[in-house]
Amino acid sequence: MWPALPQYNYIFAIGTLFALLDAYNNGANDVANSWATSVSSRSISYRQAMVFGLVFEVLGAVTVGARTADTIKNGIIPVEAFRGDAGVQMLAFTCALVAASSWVMWCTRNSTHVSSTYSLISAVAGVGVAVVGAEHVKWGWNGGKGLGAIFAGLGLAPVISGGFAGIIFMLIKVVVHMRKNPVPWAVWTSPAFFFIVGTVLTLSIVYKGSPSLGLTKKPSYWLAGVILGSGAALSLLSAIFFLPYAHTVVIKKDHTLKWWEFLKGPLLFSRPYPEGNEQAKVRNYAVVQNDEDDHSTRSPESLKDGDNASNPDEKHMVVAEVQQKTYQQLLAEGDAKHRATLCKKRGPIGWAMRTLRDNPMGAGELYEIKNIKTLFIRLPAMVVVALMYGFYYDIHTAQHGVHGTPDGKRMEVVYAHATKYPNEVEHLYSFVQILTACTASFAHGANDIGNSVGPWAVIYSAWSTGDALKSKATVPLWQLGVLGVTISFGLITYGYNIMKVMGNKITYHSPSRGTSMELGAAITVLVFSQFSLPVSTSMCITGATVGVGLCNGTFKAINWNRVTLLLIGWILTIPIAGTLGGVLMGLFINAPHFMS
Repeated sequence: MWPALPQYNYIFAIGTLFALLDAYNNGANDVANSWATSVSSRSISYRQAMVFGLVFEVLGAVTVGARTADTIKNGIIPVEAFRGDAGVQMLAFTCALVAASSWVMWCTRNSTHVSSTYSLISAVAGVGVAVVGAEHVKWGWNGGKGLGAIFAGLGLAPVISGGFAGIIFMLIKVVVHMRKNPVPWAVWTSPAFFFIVGTVLTLSIVYKGSPSLGLTKKPSYWLAGVILGSGAALSLLSAIFFLPYAHTVVIKKDHTLKWWEFLKGPLLFSRPYPEGNEQAKVRNYAVVQNDEDDHSTRSPESLKDGDNASNPDEKHMVVAEVQQKTYQQLLAEGDAKHRATLCKKRGPIGWAMRTLRDNPMGAGELYEIKNIKTLFIRLPAMVVVALMYGFYYDIHTAQHGVHGTPDGKRMEVVYAHATKYPNEVEHLYSFVQILTACTASFAHGANDIGNSVGPWAVIYSAWSTGDALKSKATVPLWQLGVLGVTISFGLITYGYNIMKVMGNKITYHSPSRGTSMELGAAITVLVFSQFSLPVSTSMCITGATVGVGLCNGTFKAINWNRVTLLLIGWILTIPIAGTLGGVLMGLFINAPHFMS
């Protein structure tokens, strides 16, 4: 199909480029925050998060992602304000994408977490002021689609999410953690928690509904039956297969059990108890695992009691040396050690790191002939490192900070005020958290895909039809899919830069806590999205994180320094993104030009 406005091909190309950049930043910033909970809890690895994120972000975007996109397309700037001029409409939403994506990209590069949702909404509002004047922008509630309704989520979403997550964790705490022997309680109550997760997961598909499936037109009793029936089915399956498997692993402490033997179901109950096993063979879910031998990542206190020096005088010298190092020196040493480790790896990442190490840039400016030749040698390796560095990044070490620094000491205080639960109990909730993480990812794809696809859909429809009123049409499925994949690519290649300042950086994480956080955030996102209200998933998961952290019974279990920085970033996003969008649009639409 030939476009109706070929003279504006360049605007469509620029708009598409920045729509993809906005989606990439969304993945590297917002999605990284939502998956930080699972990775921080050690329920899944960062690489597993990449795979799950790719699958469920795309599913959420394609199946139920169009509703929220309609709010950002038509709920802030009235379509009639463009007076039928599709070219101006294309320019307006392109400027909004340029402003929002540029701001989020800068924040992501500097490990500053902000809301991609509110960045784009603010940019659209700023553009609206430049195009039609402040009086025509829908500042009020506007049937739940105006800026008043949208920004209401800025204060409500974290609080509501924290409430949901806190209630869920307190349920786990009362039913399981507070028991004298919590392991059997965790095993025998697991089907109940699978029921809750299964119900919420089905709720996200059925109750919210995909417009193309017409599920919202079904009778209420039919919806309730499907939702509760799906939860009950998952609970029954867990009782048949998961419960006997978990019983064998953590109660019988059978180290010989293979993962695929869960298929034996109830037959595992007749499996004899092994002899001599005092502990179950499960993962260590502790946040800080002191297995490093590098002085730069250990506190002076730990060095005093270590085996790194043969006599007290040598120990004193080592401690004094660590204390004299600056924060930047400690970070540089840790980074150098990590790069040295990567140089020893096989495959593309090892080759790339060795190439960069063995071909440093020489003296002088970049345009020196020698440096130009070196740059061409380094360029392929730089691309490989950019794509694969996150696969080998140590998220947990980055989150609990460098010992001996203000940040490291602050995290030690936070972790000291969090109750640690048995690994056997946490291990069971790691399975539940995989489901909650996928639910949260699905909900993010359903809700936050509207950020990038809304403006891009307007640009595409105006460019292809030449009619500004066509923006009310349904968002094409291919656009939802493309941006869903782009969001996942952002998580895979650069999500670690945000993940390292979230998760355990706010409060102590474990699978039972992470399950509550993700489930509370997913419920909140789905509730807001049901009413077509764009809400930041990152705000929901952050609110849920604080809510669960407060369940430790003390404010000291929260890193309020990090929470304050998050709040500042969220608040500054509104005026900065709005001003950028308004200034860009004002310059372009009022630019002087030659009269024809």
